[in-house]
Amino acid sequence: MAAKATHKKPNNAGDLSENNLPTEAELLRMPESEYMNERQLGFFRDRLRQLEQEILSNAGATTEHLRETQFVPDPADRATIEEEHALELRTRDRERKLLKKVQQSITRIDSGEYGWCEETGEPIGLRRLLARPTATLSLEAQERREMRQKMFGD
Repeated sequence: MAAKATHKKPNNAGDLSENNLPTEAELLRMPESEYMNERQLGFFRDRLRQLEQEILSNAGATTEHLRETQFVPDPADRATIEEEHALELRTRDRERKLLKKVQQSITRIDSGEYGWCEETGEPIGLRRLLARPTATLSLEAQERREMRQKMFGD
């Protein structure tokens, strides 16, 4: 594994107002020399916080929905309701895991490590981060990891 590159901690990245945050198009037009500048970090912090709030809101809705106990005498209807509950719980479990990654990504923004590959220290890239804001590996490093997992079953 390559040594991690060290990156400067952003100055006041969290102080950006929503009005000053770039759009996706503006983000993609920025030169490579401005990679993970304050505005870009602010954009991703905002996006991650919105995702965090959405996940927490969904969890609250699920809790309320599951509290609504329904007595249904028909076994087929009861089985349908139980299957819907099981599906909803599986979805929330996936979201719980995503929430952890979102919170870790916000921590990486605070420490100045966000946007940089954990394995190589190279930039992850804006397009990849737009598609998957919780990415911690560059596309190439992720492909290598998946290939190793496929070969060795890790």
